[in-house]
Amino acid sequence: MLQHFGPQVINLLAAVLLLLAFAMLSQRRILSLINLFAAQGFVLFLSTALVAALTDQKHLYVSAAVTLVLKVTLLPWILHRLIRRLNVKWDVETLINIPTTMLVGILLVILAFNLAAPISQLAGTVTRSTLGIALASMLLSFMMMITRSKAVPQVIGFLSMENGLFFAATAAVYGMPMVVELGVALDVLVAALILGIFIFEIRERFDTLDTRHLEKLKEH
Repeated sequence: MLQHFGPQVINLLAAVLLLLAFAMLSQRRILSLINLFAAQGFVLFLSTALVAALTDQKHLYVSAAVTLVLKVTLLPWILHRLIRRLNVKWDVETLINIPTTMLVGILLVILAFNLAAPISQLAGTVTRSTLGIALASMLLSFMMMITRSKAVPQVIGFLSMENGLFFAATAAVYGMPMVVELGVALDVLVAALILGIFIFEIRERFDTLDTRHLEKLKEH
């Protein structure tokens, strides 16, 4: 039964991942944005565990466990603690309005599916049909990162883009080698901690988290 319904469930989880990427792109509340990131990590955990069960790729179980610990538990906890320490209660500010952002996002999804179609035909994995969604999620996360003016949403966009990259690797070749995956997980955690320190420095120097104020450094 798992072999029969498994690919359909993976496609469903991929669709949920894409919907979450769109929800993050349009989200204005910082707390909701962090919760959506945690939900995205949980969907990634489920899809990775299911692919491991379908293909008997043992290392994917470890990848799923790392995803659960790091992206569903640890990183959201760090982000929640960060905004509490900064006493952040503002809405997420965008450089362009939400309707325009969503329209560009739809165009990016169309582009991603067209780019992934030739690669999907060459792939022999059971998850090859989700490669376009993985690429679309990466592009939407990148767009979220560059269209936010505050530092915390930009950090979340960066972390979400890594989720899309991980899902793309799982869809294309059943994940990266374990040493690489653990190295990437460690790099993401270290990057989150460094970005947290960077955010504190911005707040200390400019009394705001708007990264556009960094342009003032050019004058010094």
